[in-house]
Amino acid sequence: MISVIQRVSQAQVRVGGEVIGEIGAGLLVLLCAERGDAQAQADKLLAKILKLRIFSDDAGKMNRSVQDTGGGLLLVSQFTLAADVSGGNRPSFTGAALPEDGRHLYDYFVAQARSVHPKVETGQFAADMQVHLVNDGPVTIPLHIPPYA
Repeated sequence: MISVIQRVSQAQVRVGGEVIGEIGAGLLVLLCAERGDAQAQADKLLAKILKLRIFSDDAGKMNRSVQDTGGGLLLVSQFTLAADVSGGNRPSFTGAALPEDGRHLYDYFVAQARSVHPKVETGQFAADMQVHLVNDGPVTIPLHIPPYA
């Protein structure tokens, strides 16, 4: 699975002008399932995200996780993270999981996150979404757990 994590002071997702997911301070997580991914990749990625020490401690060092701070998670599916532009200027998304597989892994990831973290909001799978965020820092970190890892 591929993800891009952004530390935010606030973030929200809108579909059709309506807010469907919103958090204050925490992490906006863009998620993409790749062909060959399974629940094992989702589990490893979630564990890494929850323990990622990118929030400041009292001394101003990045030493605290989203779990330590009690921040929110806003999980948004984004198959375009699998874009391949090596063959030209038009991206190919053949590396992304098939839609039904991507939906299954996204739903699994959300369910797992909700089982271990108190504040989890989401976008809407396969919807045309508008994501609004205030990146805190800015801190933006790509994470990749390859298929079969």
